[in-house]
Amino acid sequence: MPAIDPRNIEVVDPAQAAIFRSKSVAERVAMIGASNRTARAMIAATARALNPQWSDREIETEVARRMAGGPAGPAASRR
Repeated sequence: MPAIDPRNIEVVDPAQAAIFRSKSVAERVAMIGASNRTARAMIAATARALNPQWSDREIETEVARRMAGGPAGPAASRR
């Protein structure tokens, strides 16, 4: 296996790449959707644990902000 360039942290193992290539477009889209749902659930759970006083709407806003690339942390989302 070639050396990993430390500037590139998103290296995909050749075996995993072969698995991804073998998937149909529909399977890849399903995988992307599942990853998106998992990320949203994890962000929501963290926001809820750190900010139990927040409403569902505030949690949804925080999830959207973080998914759009906003900074992490409860202080970052106080309006």
